[in-house]
Amino acid sequence: MTDCKSTARSLSEWFATTPGGYVLDYEQAWFDRSVNDIFGYNALQLGLSGHDFLRNSRIPLRFSGEDKTGAALRLCADELPIACGSLDLVLLPHMLEFSAQPHAILREVERVLRAEGSLIISGFNPHSLWGLHRTMVRRQGYPWCGHFIALHRLRDWLSLLGFEVAEISFDAYAPPFQQWLSRTDLIESAGKRWWPASGGVYFVHAIKRVPGMRLLKPSWNAGLVKKLLPVAPKLNNPQRGDTANRDINLNRLDHE
Repeated sequence: MTDCKSTARSLSEWFATTPGGYVLDYEQAWFDRSVNDIFGYNALQLGLSGHDFLRNSRIPLRFSGEDKTGAALRLCADELPIACGSLDLVLLPHMLEFSAQPHAILREVERVLRAEGSLIISGFNPHSLWGLHRTMVRRQGYPWCGHFIALHRLRDWLSLLGFEVAEISFDAYAPPFQQWLSRTDLIESAGKRWWPASGGVYFVHAIKRVPGMRLLKPSWNAGLVKKLLPVAPKLNNPQRGDTANRDINLNRLDHE
């Protein structure tokens, strides 16, 4: 059986192959559907700048960046030259599994995202036929040279950074073999029904949550407060008895 051995030197190069195009079609469709419902002012795609996963976004300012010559914005993903809380949407298409510091990337993304901002991650599922194939072959070429991150571990990382997972989806259920990629319709429908969490790729939509502060005022006892108030009269307000005596004296002077 001919498998999908890869000699690709980058993930973009692998996407140009038959198995890569099979995965790319699902990823492009999922990103197009997801970013369409996210609003804001600024959106960033980290990695794979040759593929516009933000093309269907309604956010006015959209840009991509990666540490690669020819990128629209060349940057280091673990040291983003972006102000804190300035982005509304960040995409990480397979950025974490091919990075030596995935935790640092997530920390930087949390820093630059505003409160209630969205983070969308795509990754290869190690608990799938694609992950099984990776363990059985020499890990050379893309995507097999990457470190496939388990979904439960990724959720733990996001939770520690204050993200709330809003949606998880799986796709690409066909085995990574040329013979099976031509019969994807039956395999995809069966996979979504019988083993939905075993897709070759997963997608995670997380939202940055920032807990707010609520001041709790004490519930004062009205009766006790009145008893604690000072009873001394104000100096600029004469007492009622003094006012009455003054009026009587003025009347006597009038009669005299």
